[in-house]
Amino acid sequence: MPMTETPGTETASRTRLRWWTELPLILLVYACYSAGRLLARGDVTGAVDHGLTILRIEKALHLNAEHPLNRLFTREAWLGVPADFWYASLHYLVTPMILIWLFRSRAVRYRAARTWLMTSTFIGLIGFTLLPTCPPRLLSGGHGFVDTMAQYSSYGWWGGDASAPRGLGGMTNQYAAMPSLHVGWALWCGVVLWRFGGSRLTKAAAVAYPLLTTIVVMGTANHYFLDAVAGAAVMGAGFLLTPYVMRVANRIRKLLPFAAAPSPGAGSPIVSAGCQTSAGERFPRQRESRIGSGAEPDASSTDAGEGAAAAAR
Repeated sequence: MPMTETPGTETASRTRLRWWTELPLILLVYACYSAGRLLARGDVTGAVDHGLTILRIEKALHLNAEHPLNRLFTREAWLGVPADFWYASLHYLVTPMILIWLFRSRAVRYRAARTWLMTSTFIGLIGFTLLPTCPPRLLSGGHGFVDTMAQYSSYGWWGGDASAPRGLGGMTNQYAAMPSLHVGWALWCGVVLWRFGGSRLTKAAAVAYPLLTTIVVMGTANHYFLDAVAGAAVMGAGFLLTPYVMRVANRIRKLLPFAAAPSPGAGSPIVSAGCQTSAGERFPRQRESRIGSGAEPDASSTDAGEGAAAAAR
């Protein structure tokens, strides 16, 4: 997917983006996201029914990869423990790191990428609200899933009831599983790394990170495969909506009385670098370049007057 910037916002990205305004904005969006997850607690029976429906659809389509992966992660601790660390950690580390990297080294592209991520996150929140879904690990034991987060909880900081820190499991909504924003955010990271990384290593990471994240969320029994598909679809929808969201944000910014004005000279077509032009010049040192090329300078009225005075002396 190409990363596009709304025309006319390149200069704004360089002159208006400041970390002390970006950080509170990102924290505010994440706080709204977390609060929304907590408020979107649906009926447990309905969430279980949704989870079982997804499982039946996957079996009918022969897409049920969760069972073999979950059995592998349950049987092999050397795979299950790193997978649990991956699920509980990288979601909250890699995404901010890439945002910071974009802000520092790709400022022109940062605003579009950040808006894409935030727009998709809010779409995912709508999904959590409308379709609370029981993840595979919370289904009854007869369905054949093992909660690896609970099995290996002694190895990490998470508790047995969620990927949240031990004792804080009640502060997260365990039925906010459809879509999987673990996969969605990982896909965003992959696209950004592929588009702007530049090296073979970053392109390899761009492919590996979302792919391994998809395997991890299924193997740890935190998501169904269709949750991962929905996470990718949400990111696609957010990508398509990003130009419209940016246009609306630009219009709102212009209406705000405290909106930051562009710095003096920002966007000015004159790039004289401190040089001054004299009469008859359209750009600095025009006459010097003409004389050097063998052309005679234009005889303006001022020049003629100066020449006459010199001749009189």
